[in-house]
Amino acid sequence: MRRSPLLFLSFLMLSAWGCQNTPGTGDSSYTHEDTTLQDGDPNAFAMPKPQSPGIDSDYVNTNRVIWQKPEVVINLLGNLQNKTVADIGAGTGFFAFRLAQKAKKVIAIDIDPRFINYLDSVRVLELPEQYQKHLETRLARADDPQLQPNEADVVIIVNTFMYIKNQIQYLENLKKGITPGGLLLIIDFKKKRTPLGPPSEIRVPLFQVEDQLYQAGYTNIQTNDTALDYQYIVTARN
Repeated sequence: MRRSPLLFLSFLMLSAWGCQNTPGTGDSSYTHEDTTLQDGDPNAFAMPKPQSPGIDSDYVNTNRVIWQKPEVVINLLGNLQNKTVADIGAGTGFFAFRLAQKAKKVIAIDIDPRFINYLDSVRVLELPEQYQKHLETRLARADDPQLQPNEADVVIIVNTFMYIKNQIQYLENLKKGITPGGLLLIIDFKKKRTPLGPPSEIRVPLFQVEDQLYQAGYTNIQTNDTALDYQYIVTARN
């Protein structure tokens, strides 16, 4: 993605706005850690605490492009040219900005208005002009992604699923927003010791994600725990 000196100003704006608008957790099913953007890098985040997890935690001082392998992940989604993709827990747009250059439409969904504000403010800096209209931001609730019926052909949930409470109920609700036969992709950290990532006690083991998807009514559930170094990949069909 392109970088610009103007991006630093956007970070200052986001930081100042976020300090004045820290959202409360209430009865949310997942919540953000109050994060600080680091060193002018939109992919650098403070490590979330288990008591107050963050979405799209990019783990400061790590090179996420290397270990997250975004092109490998995006290739698993197939041809996106005429499809709508929903990125749940979009954060600073690590995947959303990349997907907007491949899909017909990308809905970057987050429960924290600070991230929605950030995505809207840097859209013109991060995306070539012809792709800017492909990206829509949407503020959601912790228990509801706020998708319209059959709105998304593909849904991705990256580094976020572990922070969702009532996961089966959330998956059932999410099904309504996915087209029949549509694809759901979940990526989360393996429940083992890794050089980076959240505390192991809050990680969800792969078998549990599989079981919850079955209980929520998804089909064609497939898993891959070798493509990524620290994470597993689960795909399922609506």
